Amino acid sequence: MSKSTKEMSYEDHEKQLKHHKHLQQLGKLGAVAAGAVALHEKHKAKKDPENSHSHKIKEEIAATVAVGAVGFAFHESHKKKEAKKEMWAQGKN
Repeated sequence: MSKSTKEMSYEDHEKQLKHHKHLQQLGKLGAVAAGAVALHEKHKAKKDPENSHSHKIKEEIAATVAVGAVGFAFHESHKKKEAKKEMWAQGKN
C-alpha cells in the first residue's frame, strides 16, 4: 500500500518523480519503435503485392500501438509534473 502525500518524505517524492520520468521515456521509446514497425510494414505492402493486405493490417496495428504509446508518455508527463509539484510543496528545492 502506498503512503499518502503527507506521509511521504522528500526522498520518496524524488523517487516518484524519477519513476514517472522513466516511464515517460519508455513510452516515447515505444512510440518510436511502433512507428518504425508501421513504416516497415508499409514498405513491405508495396514490395509484396500478394500479401499486401496482411502487411496493411500489421501497419495499422503498429500505428495504433504508436498512438497508445504516445498517450501513455503524455499521461506520465502529467504524473511527473504532479510529483514535481508535491516535491516543491515539501519546502525543499
